[in-house]
Amino acid sequence: MTGKPGVAHLVCGRRAKWLVLGLWVVVLFLTAPFATKLTDAQDNDAASWLPGSAESTQVLELSKDFRPEQIPAVVVYARDSGLTAQDRAQIAADAAQLRQLRDHGIRGAETRGPVFDRPTDPRAAEILVPITMDEKGWERIRPAVDSIRDVTGDSHGGLAVHIAGPGGTSADFAKAFEGIDSTLLVSAMTVVIVMLLITYRSPTLLLVPLLSVVAALFTAQALIYFLARNAGLTVNGQSAGILTVLVFGAGTDYALLLVARYREELRRHEDRHEAMALALHRAGPAVLASGATVVLSMLVLLAAEMNSTRGLGPVAAIGVAVALLAMMTLFPALLVVFGRWIFWPVIPHLGTSDPTERGVWARMGRRIARRPRMTWAVTALVLAVCSLGLIQLRAEGIGNADAFTGKPDSITGQEVSARYFPAGSGDPLVIVSNQARAQQVGRAVAGTPGVVPTSLGLPPGTKPFNEGKVLFEATMTAPSDSEAAKQTVERVRDAVHAVPDADAQVGGGTAALLDMDKATTHDNILIIPLVLAVVLLILGALLRAVIAPLLLVGTVILSFAAALGLSALAFRYVFDYAGESTDFPLFVFVFLVALGIDYNIFLTTRIREEAGRQGTRPGVVTGLAATGAVITSAGLVLAGTFAALGTLPMVAFAEIGFAVALGVLLDTLVVRSVLVTSLFLDVGPKVWWPHRLAREDGGTSTGALAEERVGRHS
Repeated sequence: MTGKPGVAHLVCGRRAKWLVLGLWVVVLFLTAPFATKLTDAQDNDAASWLPGSAESTQVLELSKDFRPEQIPAVVVYARDSGLTAQDRAQIAADAAQLRQLRDHGIRGAETRGPVFDRPTDPRAAEILVPITMDEKGWERIRPAVDSIRDVTGDSHGGLAVHIAGPGGTSADFAKAFEGIDSTLLVSAMTVVIVMLLITYRSPTLLLVPLLSVVAALFTAQALIYFLARNAGLTVNGQSAGILTVLVFGAGTDYALLLVARYREELRRHEDRHEAMALALHRAGPAVLASGATVVLSMLVLLAAEMNSTRGLGPVAAIGVAVALLAMMTLFPALLVVFGRWIFWPVIPHLGTSDPTERGVWARMGRRIARRPRMTWAVTALVLAVCSLGLIQLRAEGIGNADAFTGKPDSITGQEVSARYFPAGSGDPLVIVSNQARAQQVGRAVAGTPGVVPTSLGLPPGTKPFNEGKVLFEATMTAPSDSEAAKQTVERVRDAVHAVPDADAQVGGGTAALLDMDKATTHDNILIIPLVLAVVLLILGALLRAVIAPLLLVGTVILSFAAALGLSALAFRYVFDYAGESTDFPLFVFVFLVALGIDYNIFLTTRIREEAGRQGTRPGVVTGLAATGAVITSAGLVLAGTFAALGTLPMVAFAEIGFAVALGVLLDTLVVRSVLVTSLFLDVGPKVWWPHRLAREDGGTSTGALAEERVGRHS
């Protein structure tokens, strides 16, 4: 084991490997019970999703002094031919029973209605049932709505009954999120198992990375649980779900990259400990740089205004950091413990030839070397054409009616309600103002276009709360999640802000959607350049060059634009989605850039290593041949794990999963293998400027010989 790097010895030495394994066993024994409790630590109330400084968030906090945070469930009854006397009696009986409900936060005594669509010969009725929210958010709402449904039923002799409004929609979101962790875990694990079997062609070897990734996931979940309980870390359903995908995708990628180099070294060294030490020494910096890129990119999300986006940052960073730690310690220790037989039936014996030297990637590299400039120019043009699909991108938010891949009861109820009542009923504006100016503010609201004037909820003699403030509500004519409703909020805010000394603010569900759109636009403008800067700095430090990092970042941007363009076309003309959420471009960019850059890092570090031995241009061909198969496998695994998001019945998750999976495939199969390779071949040694490798003239004996070899094989 002479010449073995000292740091690697701490992980894979003859005795050290057992110490590492023992430490991980202890960690898992202590943390596994808490990993299952992460769901209990989730904070899914409204404030955990909204931008912290937004007007709607301030109204939400102020209104808690007046009443507990509430959202209404709206029971909608309808019969197109007109409500019968029996229908009215049934509706009245339901209302009486609903007023008696107290479980799951239902404030039955404050139930309002029934309200009929017209005074004579009504066709529809609504009953509004307030539900108190708490930090459990959706988890609290769903059992409450189930209790309401137990009272009202689904139909009464042809009388349609639906539960709509914010309460009904939240319950359907809760149902969609139910079991998200287990669903994504099973989906991601299935993808990883299939891809590892295809890649390794070994039923025994796949168990090692799988065990390591599961250990990383449990450890990360437990750590996040402790931070959520004791350090104020915000975790919601979105970040918990993405955590599973990230840990599986990134962890498996790191395992694939490391085991590929370990196989190479096993063919050159008899002692497996020495082979692993050299594999860690040579592939470790690239894997660490890849992990650091993801972790730092995720931490950039802390600069976001959106609470949900900001909370995702540290959750995702912790997950990737733990996955990186597991793959650099537990994974290599396990491999060394098991020995060469773990690769059965394709065991890399000492002295066997490396198949990459004569494989498809070696042939591709030699073909690209014939005309590198034409290759990168045509490839870049094709990607640019794909990016034209961006004109079809409609990342302006998704209304409730379009948020689900199916059509739950709350959406049907919303459509039925809109036929008979003002479309915004059930999700009113919430206005807070100083008591002394409440009447002026009320008149300003009632006189605003888009507001139902008679809907103003300002009872005479309203008592002030929170140092002389009052709260009242108003119904809008447009559906609460529509663009028209958001414009109404803007007009109402302009009107009430103009009332002197009123200190009036406008909140409610629609106002929250509007504020989220504005905050996301801000986050897109701020975070995307910051992530690019992080990636550029890490690449510069790793490669000790300027030109190469700039070229790599340029290819990443082009790949992102092409993936987004193709995804937008697929959403319009294949899946028939109505649009994209406002944070869709940001999430896709962060995941694509932070994770996709892994492959460029692994390729370029190998090229740089080979360039020092044989010259830049032949080093590019050798680097592609050596890394092509493993990077392609890693890309397929990562694409598959993100595609698992499509198993969730929500359009936003399905879109992110599709776009990231498509982007990773583009980056793996086109950008890294063709575009980056041809660019490096065309630019030549200057790609390493200002490093000394840039001064290579190609005339050294090794360089010239390698150049001849490239030409001969091509």
